Amino acid sequence: MEHKITIKDDIMKIEIFGSGCPKCIELEKRAREAVLRVKLKATFDHIYDINQIVERGIFITPALVVDGKVLFEGKIPSVDELVIALTKR
Repeated sequence: MEHKITIKDDIMKIEIFGSGCPKCIELEKRAREAVLRVKLKATFDHIYDINQIVERGIFITPALVVDGKVLFEGKIPSVDELVIALTKR
């Protein structure tokens, strides 16, 4: 069963999956900027372990997962794209 989350009241869980390469770092930087831009409440976690990455079904990094749902995989979205994706959830 899928649960609806009200952005204003709940804290979203944002996970960045990747080895720590420059692309992964840039994705996290942009995601943090997007969260700040629209004043969302969020926690961030960066998963570096390849076994955990594969267990979560992610095969191309960097990847951005929000509240358990993969939003981006294998690309670095712009801050504007991230804002749209984060506010649509």
